[in-house]
Amino acid sequence: MLLFGTILLLGATALSGCSGNSNNAAGTAAGTATGSAEPGAGIDHSKPLTITVFDNAANYQGEQTGWYGKLIKDKFNITLNILSPQVAGDQLYKTRSASGDLGDLLIIENSQLEELIPAGMIMDLTDKIKNTEYLSKYVDNHFKPFNAAFESVNKDGKIYALPTFVSDTSPTTFSEEIPYSSPIMPWDYYKGIGSPKLNNLTDLMNALKQMQEKYPKTPDGKPIVPITLWKDWDNGSMENVRWLSNWYGYEQPNGTSTLQLNAKGDIVPLVDDNSMYKKILQFYYDANKMGLVDPDSPSQDWNKVSEKLTNKQVLLLWYSWQRGFYNTIERGNQGDGNVAIPIADTHIIQNSDAYFGNGRVFAIGSKAKSPERIMEFMDWLASPEGLRYYTNGFEGFNYEKTPEGKFKLTEVGQTAFQENTPVPDEYGGGGYQDGQSKLNTMIMSDFVVDPETKEFYNNTYWSSTIEANKTVLTTEWQKAYNATTPTEYYQKNNMIDIVPNINTSLGSDSSDIKNKRSQISDYVKNTSWKMIFAKDQAEFDQLWNKLKSDVVGLGWNDVLAVDTERAQKIVKMRADAVANK
Repeated sequence: MLLFGTILLLGATALSGCSGNSNNAAGTAAGTATGSAEPGAGIDHSKPLTITVFDNAANYQGEQTGWYGKLIKDKFNITLNILSPQVAGDQLYKTRSASGDLGDLLIIENSQLEELIPAGMIMDLTDKIKNTEYLSKYVDNHFKPFNAAFESVNKDGKIYALPTFVSDTSPTTFSEEIPYSSPIMPWDYYKGIGSPKLNNLTDLMNALKQMQEKYPKTPDGKPIVPITLWKDWDNGSMENVRWLSNWYGYEQPNGTSTLQLNAKGDIVPLVDDNSMYKKILQFYYDANKMGLVDPDSPSQDWNKVSEKLTNKQVLLLWYSWQRGFYNTIERGNQGDGNVAIPIADTHIIQNSDAYFGNGRVFAIGSKAKSPERIMEFMDWLASPEGLRYYTNGFEGFNYEKTPEGKFKLTEVGQTAFQENTPVPDEYGGGGYQDGQSKLNTMIMSDFVVDPETKEFYNNTYWSSTIEANKTVLTTEWQKAYNATTPTEYYQKNNMIDIVPNINTSLGSDSSDIKNKRSQISDYVKNTSWKMIFAKDQAEFDQLWNKLKSDVVGLGWNDVLAVDTERAQKIVKMRADAVANK
């Protein structure tokens, strides 16, 4: 029986987690990288290799340092030099792809892969993957079907890329205890205002106002804000609007920027007066007029937001993983921590486990140096050892083996990420969070079963964690909502639609559509922010009406037509997945 976790997923998925050798700690996992020593027989590791990683998932740019950097240096004699568009800006992709060399190891979007294959910038991995120990196990059920979807540029069915966050459950299973996006708030503060039932967003704002008035500052004097927003994740539209739209059954599929889609297959343009996008903008505007929106929102980036989450300075969260910045077992035993607080009129849309992956891929650049060493590194990422390090840190520090042969988080491991716990020098030194993998994504997800423990790599679902998480916080929540987990609550009350997670090629934009999409996206994002901070409702409405009119002149109808065709493909593939499950 699963309990909703109060522990951080210790690793990169916490910022989006995981792995380690069950017998070795990071500093000793591989010995020294000399000659053609372990790990790869026949591969010469004697020369240091710096791999340039173009990484759309990274929130960090520069050399991988800290404990993870030491681990891969000791094991492979490799240093990762990460290039991050999230840090450097979108122009980075345009500049490097125009040069014909994006990098050695590429973590890119599906749409970018489709552009780069015909440009000759992606290496064919079909034969290379046959010789891998771990990746080869997933070829037939996962990698081949994914690559086959790129039929317009991959007529021979080659394997050019490996999708990210691949699960090993089924195409229609949702394993997580809480939806990816749902209302989440501090349990102690919510109880402190009488645990009012939330019927709608108006009730939510009133509850946030009451909490703000009763709990204006943290114990150490930092201001508490009900809602905080940030710009640096905005892509085709405003991300903080996109993910709250999911609460009311509408998602914006990856690869589109002009529409939203529900579980029934209904397609609604973002600029439709009845769109969920507009309704969530209205919610944020109303919240701001009530003094609920963090005034730092227009100027802060994600790093600043994460600091506030760690300090419990934010009342409303919506990403499931945001709980990990604050929640611990110790706090849970005091009834303290962020938990799901359902709103009665919501009906969440939730994608199933990513059986075929989730929107991005790992690929090797066609001009990569030492591709056999990069392939070896990728194979290790999908190994039990690699997955344990990435998700859970290293044995003896973050977790330990139980007499039953399972894993259990150590006292240090329970809070290493939140507290950026110092790492012993023999493992690389520095802070744990600072030194974790900056790749910020995985090939196989933590919803794959560890062959040694027969449990998911995701430590929230370890039997030891489930037992430890029977805290005051979880038991109070379960009693209040008569459910074991938030997912169970939403399912029991018919408040969630779980749809197959479709990971496919939706086609790349022509140069004309790409240009129009870029201009429209910039305008939509800029106007969205202006609307939230409008001086009054009249200005909000004026900005919206101007947006609807102006985007038409920027080519809205052309981009919408492309996105509609893509959304219809998703609808059909979802129907096929349900029919064939």
